[in-house]
Amino acid sequence: MSNQTINVIVGSKNPVKVGAVNQALSAIFSEQNIECLGVNAPSQVADQPMTSEETRLGAINRVKYCQQHHQADYYVAIEGGVDNLTDGPVTFAYIVITKGSQSSMGRSAMLPLPSVVYQALQQGEELGHVMDRLFNTKNVKQKGGAIGLLTNGLESRMSNYTQAITLAMAPFVQPQLFELISP
Repeated sequence: MSNQTINVIVGSKNPVKVGAVNQALSAIFSEQNIECLGVNAPSQVADQPMTSEETRLGAINRVKYCQQHHQADYYVAIEGGVDNLTDGPVTFAYIVITKGSQSSMGRSAMLPLPSVVYQALQQGEELGHVMDRLFNTKNVKQKGGAIGLLTNGLESRMSNYTQAITLAMAPFVQPQLFELISP
């Protein structure tokens, strides 16, 4: 199977999301060529999802849109969101990956958010814009993200997404052990 090309549609044109998908799938399918194409796929949820459920639904909606409008071997959607959990506000992402009628869902690690950030989000701002204002950066959501800023660069939005995508691929890597689900 060496040099076979695997075509992947990513439900976003954000270079961080496309790059994370490419990095994860290139590691998993190291003997094949990975071609990732980012497309505008509507989430049909708020620009800043404020609950786990809304974030999950956004990822599902994006991957379904990609399946309906494009041809590929894999479809991947990543939806970032926030929620106020028992221990405080956090940000995370849901990942949905489909291949044919098979689907797998994952969730990234959670990053605690300062109360001042969460309060701004409750007022209708997006996380990237709040972080840009607080740290005097520009378009951080297409770079290291809030994760990079809040960890002094020890982790990044891409590293968090890459790990989540890799983990969500487990049912495709070991299909004999999983019963894949539909989103």
